[in-house]
Amino acid sequence: MLGACGRAAAILALVVPLAQPTLVHAQEDRRPMVAGVFDANAVRSLIARGDAAAAAGNSQEARRLYDQARDAAKRLLMFYRDLSGAFRGLDARIPREMDDKGRQTLDVLVEANMRLAGLFRRQGQPEVAVPLLVEVITTMTPSSEAGRKAYQQLREMGFVTTPYNVPTSGN
Repeated sequence: MLGACGRAAAILALVVPLAQPTLVHAQEDRRPMVAGVFDANAVRSLIARGDAAAAAGNSQEARRLYDQARDAAKRLLMFYRDLSGAFRGLDARIPREMDDKGRQTLDVLVEANMRLAGLFRRQGQPEVAVPLLVEVITTMTPSSEAGRKAYQQLREMGFVTTPYNVPTSGN
């Protein structure tokens, strides 16, 4: 029979090897980490690197970085949403913080979508740009600045033809 210390050591012996591959995997897939932080600024850093790659004419690298930024932003949104829900009704400060971080991350996701859609348009692949632009509109609403820009790009590509005029508050 193992005592409490023996059981704890046995459990640690099982758990520690399982945790290590995850840490190595996190390093291998190059998740956006800036000084050990996984947040909207880390995603912005990926977008900036994608911008630099696009400016240098390296479309493949730009696409990879923009895709990484989108994936990271979506993961962050899910984490913030989950944390917000877990603490709702327990400590209002935490859901408020997570909701604020979620909104910031949503803006970064939209930015990544717009950059990636622009890249696909420049490469003559409007069929790949359309879903990204539609996602921007449905995420941010058509009347937001990002939504209007996305809709305008859909018009420029001929996907839609009806102009959208933002209603004024008097209508």
